[in-house]
Amino acid sequence: MAGNLSRRELLAAIGLAGTAVALNAGEAAADQLDPRPQYVDRSRLWWVKETNTPTTEIDWQTVQRYDETKTTRKSMPTYVGKEKADELNALNARVPKEAELEGRPGYTTKDIALKEATNAGRVPMSFLGPNKATTPKDRGVPIYEGTPEENTQIVMAALRHMGAATVGVVELDSNTEKLIYSVDPDGKAIVFGDDEVGSEDEKKRVLPKKARWVIVYTIQMSTETMRRSPTVLGSQTTTLTYTRQTQIQAQLQEFLRALGYHGYGEAATNALGIAPAFGVLAGLGELSRLNRLVTPEYGPMVRVFKLVTDLPMAPTKPIDAGIMEFCKNCKKCAEACPSKSLSFDREPSWETKGGWNNPGHKAYFEDSTSCRAYWAAVGTNCGICFASCPYAKSDLASVHTLVKATASMTPAFDGMFRKLDDVFYEDYKDPEEWWKANLPEMGIDTTQGHKK
Repeated sequence: MAGNLSRRELLAAIGLAGTAVALNAGEAAADQLDPRPQYVDRSRLWWVKETNTPTTEIDWQTVQRYDETKTTRKSMPTYVGKEKADELNALNARVPKEAELEGRPGYTTKDIALKEATNAGRVPMSFLGPNKATTPKDRGVPIYEGTPEENTQIVMAALRHMGAATVGVVELDSNTEKLIYSVDPDGKAIVFGDDEVGSEDEKKRVLPKKARWVIVYTIQMSTETMRRSPTVLGSQTTTLTYTRQTQIQAQLQEFLRALGYHGYGEAATNALGIAPAFGVLAGLGELSRLNRLVTPEYGPMVRVFKLVTDLPMAPTKPIDAGIMEFCKNCKKCAEACPSKSLSFDREPSWETKGGWNNPGHKAYFEDSTSCRAYWAAVGTNCGICFASCPYAKSDLASVHTLVKATASMTPAFDGMFRKLDDVFYEDYKDPEEWWKANLPEMGIDTTQGHKK
């Protein structure tokens, strides 16, 4: 463990890593002189490689469209019984009240006030969008007609301007259609139709078959508040992110409408499709031991969102940044998980843990029932696994670039980097200290992961 790493070993390790990354950087520079096609996205960190297939193995014949109401978020009574589910719900409601009366750090009145505040100001989420922007027809001009590559570029630029961290595109085909939910969280079916424009009624939402492109984007979260999990202060990390997403989605839908196209969005939290899967295929990150997306720029400290459009776009490719390989050796999140809900297996598996998992891909499947039970016990949610991840260190210090780049190309150093993370970082920080810290806007470094 970390205590066994001496100063001499530490310095030697950093020296070795520096040599390794320098050699790899030299290879990367040589690649730029190589006239052969390179699978590298030059707009990202140089060590993030584009690939034709994701690092997560997929058996598309086994993958089926998933009913989102089968998640533990919606169907906990199905998995643990109604009596147990009612008991957990009552516990979840009682704990924050008791903790506030006690003045427990992270549950104080000021923490709860912040949680209430970050939940305010949400824009109503809509499958069809606000539909208030003027269309090209309204303005007496033709619709915007760029090439698919140009369209992807302008959407990326617009979303980044609106507050998204990273953006990718997945084209829907007979396989990737299976990642669209069969039933949304509110119980409405999602069906594909031949109509020119999507529609919605009391029972279903209709996606036009001509809407073939999924815009996938991330919104960055604050590592500083997440490291105060599991408390009310920690839980508002995600609350704020979801509040920001409602505005960004509405703006994106209006942007597409003003171009002359349509955007079909999430009608509720975690609606429309499987976010981590779309994130992986769009090249925004890799699936991880968390069974969630881990990005090379921000680690797991993002939420992933998606929207389907009929604007023709150029899809982006999956990536290999060495993240899944790093997860095989690290296991830090599994060790930090208080409910022991995460897998300790070295290799990902095809075998799911329960009906809350969708089969057909190889992953580190989690026990969602024990995770949810722990949420109830602490009266909030829990982001300990996110905060403990070595990739969650969200600053541009050269040592972090060095570590991530080396891990991407030299897996032999993964174990050593895990030990370094133990030595230098606390996974949990005092909630009271957060209120005294001088942090960037929203508690995040918005320049992380971008070279300029």
